[in-house]
Amino acid sequence: MALSPGARLGPYEILGPVGAGGMGEVYRAKDTRLERDVALKVLPAEAVADETARARLVREARLASHLNHPHICTIYEVGEAGGQTYIAMELVEGQALSARVAEGPLPIEHVLRYGQQLAEALGHAHAHGIVHRDLKSANVVITSEGRAKVLDFGLAKQMTGQELAETTIAPASLTAPGVVAGTLAYMAPEQLRGQPADARSDIWALGVVLYEIAAGTRPFQGQTGFELSSAILNQPLPPLPSSVPAPLAGVIDRCLAKEPGARFQRGDEARVALEAVASGQAAAWPTWRVVLRRHHRELVATAGGVLILLAVAGVLFGLDVGGVRSRVTGAVAAPARVIRLAVLPFANLSGDAEQEYLSDGLTQEMITMLGRLHPAALQVIARTSVMRYKKTDKTIAQIGTELNADYILEGSAQREAGRIRISAELIKVLDQTQLWADSYQRELAGILVLQSEVAQKVAGALALRLLPAEQARLANARTVNPEAYDACQKGSYFWQKLTRADLDTAEQYFDLALEKDPGYAPAYAGIAYVWACRQQMRITPPREAGPKAKAAAQQAITLDDSSADAHEALADIKTWTDWDWAGAEPEWRRALELDPNAANAHAYYSHFLVIMGRLDEAQSHMELALKLDPFNALYHALYAMVLQYHRRFDDALAEARTALAMQPDLWVGEVLQEQLLMIKGMRDEVLAMQRERITKDPERAAALERGFAEAGYEGAQRRIADVLAARYEKSGRMGAGIIALRYFDGRDYGRAIDWLEKSYDERDPNLPYIGKPLFDPLRTDPRFQALLRRMGLPQ
Repeated sequence: MALSPGARLGPYEILGPVGAGGMGEVYRAKDTRLERDVALKVLPAEAVADETARARLVREARLASHLNHPHICTIYEVGEAGGQTYIAMELVEGQALSARVAEGPLPIEHVLRYGQQLAEALGHAHAHGIVHRDLKSANVVITSEGRAKVLDFGLAKQMTGQELAETTIAPASLTAPGVVAGTLAYMAPEQLRGQPADARSDIWALGVVLYEIAAGTRPFQGQTGFELSSAILNQPLPPLPSSVPAPLAGVIDRCLAKEPGARFQRGDEARVALEAVASGQAAAWPTWRVVLRRHHRELVATAGGVLILLAVAGVLFGLDVGGVRSRVTGAVAAPARVIRLAVLPFANLSGDAEQEYLSDGLTQEMITMLGRLHPAALQVIARTSVMRYKKTDKTIAQIGTELNADYILEGSAQREAGRIRISAELIKVLDQTQLWADSYQRELAGILVLQSEVAQKVAGALALRLLPAEQARLANARTVNPEAYDACQKGSYFWQKLTRADLDTAEQYFDLALEKDPGYAPAYAGIAYVWACRQQMRITPPREAGPKAKAAAQQAITLDDSSADAHEALADIKTWTDWDWAGAEPEWRRALELDPNAANAHAYYSHFLVIMGRLDEAQSHMELALKLDPFNALYHALYAMVLQYHRRFDDALAEARTALAMQPDLWVGEVLQEQLLMIKGMRDEVLAMQRERITKDPERAAALERGFAEAGYEGAQRRIADVLAARYEKSGRMGAGIIALRYFDGRDYGRAIDWLEKSYDERDPNLPYIGKPLFDPLRTDPRFQALLRRMGLPQ
């Protein structure tokens, strides 16, 4: 029986119908407890006709509810009310992939993008022991952000042998005479034989979907169910159109192998293969097999046979005789494997501990300079991960293994009066071969020229072919004012310690640098970072810190537009102080254009993209930041936030805990861990964290226990919020966002929004994250929506 708007099913209020499927009617409904819209699937009576069928379906749906992945529709709850069984799930809005393909084949770049996303979704499910069993283009929705979402994991009906036989032979089972549609067209041969479906059956269905969106039609056809089943079981795979590149056709070919053992065995294997196609590094064998099948007639003629055999040789051995390989296969030349280089901390040979700033600064500058050489061919591991090896007794082999580095540059620095001496050597990790070594001695004014010479020698030893712009940049290294350079190095050394006192010391050194050279851009960039840090650490309110940071960054850019640090600082201010989204993105892009290996810029640009709702782009930049700086605890915590936006809550919690294992006092890690525990409803763990954190605050500790005695967990959160609110009113200090979070966790949503609005008035730099899934229960509140609009954030 259809449900009318306003009807209730458990805690869900029906808003209207969405559609119908093989597993029941689907409605848009409102979860009255969490104040969010959901898709509510009401199962037909026949699906739960007996207790065994109902138990199986509920069990599998609950297993599927453990899946948290950006390309899988999340199942929230399985329940029963009024004799009806329902499944509440994420409301996914967009266009069905089947509707897209009805208009014709998709562009190849879309085929690859959606294919990788679907394979990634299957891989996540297969890793959790869950098989979809009914993947098809109608079960995939493409969101407005261009993200594929797979529906109905764990909800497919396992067909019996009898049902399969009836489906195969009975035209009445089809939607209309002469038309074969729906599940049957995506069934693997083993399913048609009545064998149980497993991960490899999902791979077959993935192959059908890929063929369908690449060619605009399904691979196997039939006027009846019997004809279609016979085609799937017996007919060879029809060739794809010539517009489909052979490497992609090779992947589809393997997905659609008749024997399960010949297919990819899990979703992750298919994803890797599709990624290889997208990057131009597809495996040779599937490609040459497709080439031969496509050009069978040409092989009959001698000349054609020679031509194709040349193409096959090119595929197998990397040859491209006369461009044959590229023309026949549609492949592009595969790029060389990216080299990973680690610059170990330069040893301070002066014997003076106060000279550490110079060797540390030299290490960072070499990382930056080398990272700009050839970003497509060279990744240079970032500062945080290499500094852990300062004064280490670990071997080159051990360090290379831990950092996954191919080469290591190590060296030493010694300053005497106004001169500096540097020694450096480049070592290949695999066999500890020394590829290059040299020593240099210069006046301190020529330090940048010296670094440029080292960079050119490293590039030559690694056989990197530098572009003219890169060559010119190295050749045009200029001299510096030694006193300004020295003061700026000291300022950089202190601001990275991130304490109030060290930031004050850093500012003094940057000011000194500008006394010595008023046009020294790095000093202005340093001042910008000092004020940005004071803002983020709540030392100085944004209304004071923001303009000072912005002015310093803009002055640095005016003096030197090639300063990646200055552009990154300006991007940071435009994002978290000005909330100037349109102005921030060009600065992020410029910073990364100037320093493509800047892990910090990738990490925070990722968060800008998350705030903008561009989650797939955010994921790729965050993953690159972690590749460049794998032992950076802060980046693991920042990744936890990206994963929270992706609704991969288990993975996010694991990342937050990884960050805290690396750095137990990391405040960002603690905050994110607590938020994820809140999302997952792990209230005992949240209380344990809070009790430990407030042991030295008797007033808050007493409020927690009193509130808990009065009204349990939520009462405890409201009482803590009351204490913090009273303090806020007395002191006038920042912190409205923290109070909002406590009222929110206490389910006092009205006061939570009150304090979020105060946070807006403060220009709280953390407020741009209000779009995160944690705040889903507030999303439908008109005041919350108004706040999103005022900030220009996605609705």
